[in-house]
Amino acid sequence: MRQSDPKIGFVGVGRMGANMARRLKDQGETIVAVYDQDRATATSLALELSCEATASPARVAELSSIIFTVVSDDTAMRHIFSATGTESLLRHAKDRLFVNCATLSPAMHIEVESLVTQHGGRSLEACMASSITQARQGTLYLMCGGRPDVFESATPLLEKLSAHLRYVGSAGEAAKVKALVNMVMNCNTAALAEGLGLGAALGLDLTMVRTVFAQTGAASRVLETDGEDMENRAHDCYFSAAHAAKDSGIALALAKTAGLAVPVAQATYDQYQKLVALGKGDLDKSAVSELTFKDRSSQ
Repeated sequence: MRQSDPKIGFVGVGRMGANMARRLKDQGETIVAVYDQDRATATSLALELSCEATASPARVAELSSIIFTVVSDDTAMRHIFSATGTESLLRHAKDRLFVNCATLSPAMHIEVESLVTQHGGRSLEACMASSITQARQGTLYLMCGGRPDVFESATPLLEKLSAHLRYVGSAGEAAKVKALVNMVMNCNTAALAEGLGLGAALGLDLTMVRTVFAQTGAASRVLETDGEDMENRAHDCYFSAAHAAKDSGIALALAKTAGLAVPVAQATYDQYQKLVALGKGDLDKSAVSELTFKDRSSQ
């Protein structure tokens, strides 16, 4: 199979994975297979992209030379890369490249690279600091970890998905940086929710407050993406509260390993865990404001 004409498969075609696949198809790449635990989702996308909706991850690897994985967490990743499972990607890992895009623990990325290498394949973590719109437009911010030569060989393809492509270091290193990105983002989101919640309780015009925030030291990227949504209770999901809780948990685990206290990150994690416990984990992370506005917290 020529390197210049790869056959591409996706395991995990939720909001992010599906739009990455669409983007690559638009860029002239050959998408041959998709898999998702939600069979209806995979079937619909396969019809759209004229490819196979497979019955297992193993079938994706069988058909593809490059496989993108975009799954939810370490447990899901360990399942699709099971060393013994009959549906595992490792059944057809030889001579394949796996590009792993989920936000996982650094240890998981290291484990996957080791397993893939043992089975004759190559692995690269490509951690995404972006959302659904960027996935569709090909403007993702990608932080990559793995062997330098693997990164270099994957760069032409990854450039079709990203506006910012950065090599961080060996396996697990990009995941550490991604954990920090999401930890700070989640803290900023929770802080903004408290600021706007207090502003509302004080009877202030929140549109005015957001404008002042944007022009002062309270400005942040989260203010741009989430501020108006918090005010209007518009929590259509771009990055879920459940994922915010999971990712803050990864950062807390790293801090514990490093022997570092991170009380703001801990408080943020607690807020998102509370939101999940209330059954609102599928809402956007901006829904943390539902806990901070006086007239919403009991609803």
